[in-house]
Amino acid sequence: QVQLVESGGGLVQAGGSLRLSCAASGRIFRINDVGWHRQAPGKQRELVAAITSSDSTRYRDSVKGRFTISRDNAKNTVYLQMNSLKPEDTAVYYCNTQVVPEPGWGLYHYWGQGTQVTVSS
Repeated sequence: QVQLVESGGGLVQAGGSLRLSCAASGRIFRINDVGWHRQAPGKQRELVAAITSSDSTRYRDSVKGRFTISRDNAKNTVYLQMNSLKPEDTAVYYCNTQVVPEPGWGLYHYWGQGTQVTVSS
């Protein structure tokens, strides 16, 4: 079993910054792709940013140039640095992780519990 703990959310004024963390623990041999998703009230969950095991990244258009995803494999942690925040960034942010628990095993997907980000105007 793998546990994901997200942290770093909070209330910030427009133009401010936050850094989200997603720390994985448990039965982990390797972590492959990791994505940060968000869901605003009444809206579908959407992918915000993703990073592969080879550190290739991609972002949704609305956050390009403002958000940066990165990973620390030694700590099994992925970060989302969010700058120049806008009220429309307000949502619950979730990380989704692909984990190989043991050598030769397949991929298992896990979701974190979510962390609230609120941007006031």
